[in-house]
Amino acid sequence: QVQLVESGGGLVQAGDSLRLSCVASGRTFRDYAIGWFRQAPGKEREFVAGVSWSPYYADSVKGRFTVSRDNAKNMVSLQMNSLKPEDTAVYYCAASYRPYGGTWYGNGDYNYWGQGTQVTVSS
Repeated sequence: QVQLVESGGGLVQAGDSLRLSCVASGRTFRDYAIGWFRQAPGKEREFVAGVSWSPYYADSVKGRFTVSRDNAKNMVSLQMNSLKPEDTAVYYCAASYRPYGGTWYGNGDYNYWGQGTQVTVSS
């Protein structure tokens, strides 16, 4: 069982930056792929970025968002720069046991989910 807790959301203006963190319980954190997803009102939850052995991104955030992991701290961070109003959503981190790495973009690829943190970008 893995428990995930996100933090770092808030209200910012367009063009600002924000850093989200996801801290996980568990002793084999390095074997888990961690994904960031977001869900805006009235829309489906979508993939944003993930990291297993290396990071991977949705096209909509490439060049603006950076995902990184610190296995010693059981933590994954999502640095979000040049934020846009369309980035407004609840952001979730998710985990999946993937000891051989890989890239995982689907909601169904992940077994464990955090409670989410709100990010609001005003224009």
